[in-house]
Amino acid sequence: MKALVTGASGFIGSRLAQRLISEGDEVYGIIHEKSNTVDGMHVITADLSDSTFDIPDVNFDVVYHLAAATPLVKDKKKQKKINLEGTINLFDKIKNKTNFIIYASGLGVFGNPNGTVDEQSPIKPDTDFVKIRLDAQKFLENSCKENNIGFSVCYFGDVYGDGSWFTEMVVKKLKSGMMKTPGKGDYDKCFIHVDDAVGILISIAKNNLKDQAYVCADSTSVTFKEFVDYTADKIGAKHAGGVPMFLAKGVLGGDLVKLLTTPMKISNKKISEVYNFVYPSYKEGINSILDS
Repeated sequence: MKALVTGASGFIGSRLAQRLISEGDEVYGIIHEKSNTVDGMHVITADLSDSTFDIPDVNFDVVYHLAAATPLVKDKKKQKKINLEGTINLFDKIKNKTNFIIYASGLGVFGNPNGTVDEQSPIKPDTDFVKIRLDAQKFLENSCKENNIGFSVCYFGDVYGDGSWFTEMVVKKLKSGMMKTPGKGDYDKCFIHVDDAVGILISIAKNNLKDQAYVCADSTSVTFKEFVDYTADKIGAKHAGGVPMFLAKGVLGGDLVKLLTTPMKISNKKISEVYNFVYPSYKEGINSILDS
């Protein structure tokens, strides 16, 4: 297969590109900084928010759209320029070069749900960041229908792994005694190991699962405090204390804190019918990272 990966130097995108290449696929990756590349990948250096970039004259079996600004980018205009305008620019460049686009989104689109979330749950985002991301998703979905292109979306839980926020904001801060959770950390969260996130994206493409939506997280419900405390116990560190919400918002921004602290439980029944999780619980995922 020939695949195009946006955000190919990012946490998920770089691992996706590596995995595809290891399986014999031809991978083109859009990255912003040329210093971060993946061996064997055809590198396209581009800023998606600048419509002047070019895409090689290649027909792609699938385009994985992962490139996005995170909630740590607090400037809403910049978020819109990258996440929405960048998506519009991308589609204009690839609409005649693929018949399948897979979009990586998050559980934040469900807002503050009442009960367990699945693919039939109402979409009701309650942060500006997610609303912008959802506008990008709707644009892609509608544009794909108009151009007879398959479109599928993955609503991922919190993706963790070595080299991610898990390493930088949890493990290192636990070791230094500086780790704090927003509030008491007693909100239910849904986690997924990066290897499973990558595996899901590939399974959707290779099984040609077009025009689908998937809620993607492991099978274990856990509070953020339990997740952090388990990590602390594994590395022999003290359990993290809490910090008042207003202080957390001052450091991380209101959207990120709201996304982090909104309770979320999901059913992963649909995705489990097409993909077998390598790490069905956060404990197995954390063990694999720390033991290595």
